[in-house]
Amino acid sequence: MEYVNKRICKKCLLQDIAPEEYLKSMKSYLDRLDDEVKTGESLYQKRIGLCLECDYLAEGICKICGCFVEYRAAIKLRGCPAIHPKW
Repeated sequence: MEYVNKRICKKCLLQDIAPEEYLKSMKSYLDRLDDEVKTGESLYQKRIGLCLECDYLAEGICKICGCFVEYRAAIKLRGCPAIHPKW
């Protein structure tokens, strides 16, 4: 069986990526998630809304676990890492 690499990441550092390119890359990654892995749009927006109200959100990153909240919110099996999860 031939291995097909679906990875998008090119191991770039954020400091080396122009902001508009980074946003484009993030959107591309989220759009390419398999439907069985991805949350529905309404659930995604609900999760993002809760993150926006959270004191642990800093520049799109969760200060508890270090994840990019947009990635975490987009994946069904992921949850809020807080001691008392918001979602």
